[in-house]
Amino acid sequence: MRHSELHRSGRIGWLRAAVLGANDGIVSTASLVVGVAAATADRQQILIAGIAGLVAGAFSMAAGEYVSVSSQADTEGADLARERTELAEAPEAEERELTAIYERRGLDAALARTVARQLTLHDALAAHARDELGLVDAFAARPFQAALASASTFAVGAALPIAAIFMASPSSLVAIVAGASLACLAGLGALAARAGGARAWVGAARVTFWGALAMAATAAVGALFGTTVA
Repeated sequence: MRHSELHRSGRIGWLRAAVLGANDGIVSTASLVVGVAAATADRQQILIAGIAGLVAGAFSMAAGEYVSVSSQADTEGADLARERTELAEAPEAEERELTAIYERRGLDAALARTVARQLTLHDALAAHARDELGLVDAFAARPFQAALASASTFAVGAALPIAAIFMASPSSLVAIVAGASLACLAGLGALAARAGGARAWVGAARVTFWGALAMAATAAVGALFGTTVA
């Protein structure tokens, strides 16, 4: 019977993008809504600001993730192309290089040579990509996946504080939006921490702290400039 194990490292690519998107969606949109609400009690203006923040943020996240991860993919591609050329021009030197890597990892010289030879015969480029360059499939750059995950989760996260606008009266809007957003951030942080194998309360605490700080800062700015303009 084949023994299979569940490793969380395979989730890192999409989990990072998804958590970052949802967290930014909640924090940036809630902060924007709170800041505008601190300056004006006009629900329509607050709602327009929130929706504009959702749309702009989702596209910004998608573009940022795509560009960033594409740069990583370009670098990985260039490294693989160089390695492919070196394997074609100097295969013996590349096999010795692989042997040295395995020796540094603890294999004796004879076994290291045997392993290097076997892996070279099986798939030389894959062996060098994994053991020399540190490129593995679980961490491979996937620009479209990262962009889609960030944009969609940003939109979902941003929708939460916008929904809270409809549930609050003008006088309680700041408190309701901030409270609901912080609760969602705590839940998101706990969920992400558990998915990554960490303690839930640690993830909840760190995202809640930074979210509260961001909302407090924008509320102060909104109140200051709202009073100044008025």
